[in-house]
Amino acid sequence: MNLQTLDQLEQELEFTGFTNEDALQLGNLIIQYAKEKNAAIAVHIERCRVPVFTHLMDGTSEENYVWLFRKKRIVDHYNRSSAYIEARFIENGTTHTEGSLLSPGDYQAVGGSLPIRVKGLGVVGSVTVGGLTGELDHEYAVEGVRRFLAGK
Repeated sequence: MNLQTLDQLEQELEFTGFTNEDALQLGNLIIQYAKEKNAAIAVHIERCRVPVFTHLMDGTSEENYVWLFRKKRIVDHYNRSSAYIEARFIENGTTHTEGSLLSPGDYQAVGGSLPIRVKGLGVVGSVTVGGLTGELDHEYAVEGVRRFLAGK
């Protein structure tokens, strides 16, 4: 995806509020979507940088857990999706690993982590999916948020 498309997507996925109960519902929607696709994923959701939902499906590993945090730190740092930051660096002819001063052991700009942006407040958390490719992790996170927002 290009930057404009990713920017529009982030605006489209804006919440009107976000509670710990919302995190539970969102996490379960993402897990349900993965089950529909016969995929094994890890999901981590934070609100105000406090973990409020984490689940690793059967078939995932400790490495998937570690990657959740590498991607969510991108959202914490930039207040943008990890896919957006990845695309921004690529558009500038580099990668995040090469073009930023952040440790690649702690920060990986690959798809799968979205900011939880609340209208009138800004970014209040993140939702991160791992276990597949960055593109698919991004797709699963987006689909979960879309399903959550459609139910509100």
